[in-house]
Amino acid sequence: MTTVTEVDPAVNKRPALIITTIASFLTPFGISSVNIALPSIGKAFSMDAILLGWVTTVYLLPSAMFMVPCGKIADIYGRKRMFTYGILTFIIGSAGSALSNSAPMLIGFRILQGLGASSVYPVGTAILTSTYSGRELGKVLGINGAAVYLGFSSGPFFGGLLTQHLGWRSIFLVNVLLGFVVILLILWKLGGEWREAEEEKFDLTGSVLYSIILFFILYGFSQLSTLQGAGLVLAGLLVALLFIRWETKVRTPVLEIKLFRNNRTFAFTNLATLIHSSASFAITFLLSLYLQYIKKLTPENAGLILIAQPVVQALCSPFSGKLSDRIEPRIVASIGLVLTGLGIGLLIALNEKTTLAFILGTLILLGFGYGLFSAPNANAVMSSVESRFYGVASGTLSTMRITGMAFSMGIAVLIFSIYLGKVQITPETYPVFLRCIKLAFTFFTLLCFGGTFASLARGNIR
Repeated sequence: MTTVTEVDPAVNKRPALIITTIASFLTPFGISSVNIALPSIGKAFSMDAILLGWVTTVYLLPSAMFMVPCGKIADIYGRKRMFTYGILTFIIGSAGSALSNSAPMLIGFRILQGLGASSVYPVGTAILTSTYSGRELGKVLGINGAAVYLGFSSGPFFGGLLTQHLGWRSIFLVNVLLGFVVILLILWKLGGEWREAEEEKFDLTGSVLYSIILFFILYGFSQLSTLQGAGLVLAGLLVALLFIRWETKVRTPVLEIKLFRNNRTFAFTNLATLIHSSASFAITFLLSLYLQYIKKLTPENAGLILIAQPVVQALCSPFSGKLSDRIEPRIVASIGLVLTGLGIGLLIALNEKTTLAFILGTLILLGFGYGLFSAPNANAVMSSVESRFYGVASGTLSTMRITGMAFSMGIAVLIFSIYLGKVQITPETYPVFLRCIKLAFTFFTLLCFGGTFASLARGNIR
């Protein structure tokens, strides 16, 4: 194992934290700001509810497919280098999205955006874990997590503000600007490089199989109401068996299967992350549509409502991260899962007469739940592996989070496709639309409470 740095690691601490924190803000901002603009985008390109869901899903799909391979490439060839390439790709995807003149063109550049995002957050987390250690780690991961939630929280507000006054294209131009700020800071302040697995060879076959699995399962799941969708999911499961067999034989696998087999904390923490994201991510998407279609709010005002949940997350995350340095992470994270389940359960009661105060209170409760879950979860995963696995571990955790997000959107799109079909959301379809979101929230509530058992089963790390 070799750690390659050209400067004292202590010198990189503050720059690494600042740069990765800005980048951690950038990628979720690219999700949540677009969610609030979906009705405006749908109007511009005459998109139905299913296609609107894909504007978000196609960002998540490549992110999930390539996070673990990108984490492994970063461990071998350099984390700063991979991080920089990811930001540049994200900038190009954002610029192309802003210039799109059709739905297919927008979706194409959103795919490129997601590809760039696949190497931003996981590699950034690995850089932080290499730079900080011991009792500092939970704190900085909490700060980094707060940036993620700040990105989610400011996205609805600024996304709504920009959409209403400058048009939805301005959202993507802001992403371009922030991306260039990160690139300048990397070139100016971040010294050295991290290659703690440089003696290993990159597992190209395993990476291809891994990406195929996620594509087949995630895309197939969103089309599960059709025979083709069911066939893709089945094919993905068969490829998964081939992937596991390959990874147990290859000398330097892209994904260490033994981390799941021999590391209880690693396995169950990733499972809890997958379930939490699957149960919670589509909430913002559904509420954005509900507030603008059913409650007739402007994008700006809808954003002001939706900002409540991630603002509470951002405030809670540093506290929960620090708390997880003292108390077992599984306890803190499990409490977060229970609060999340309670909040989602309250949303089942949504109808045309639901008050904004009720929605606001529910979002605050969800914010506490999310905030208590995320940072302790990251602390548990990163504390359970050796340093040479930091890139893979953070990539796996991020993949579980993004895969869960994609599953969450897949569930929403699947419900829309079954009950609503390929029609635009209009006053005539509002009753069916409300039935769809009630069904989605019911499923998400059950899923979230089920995830609590996985969270508690992970065991102690101290």
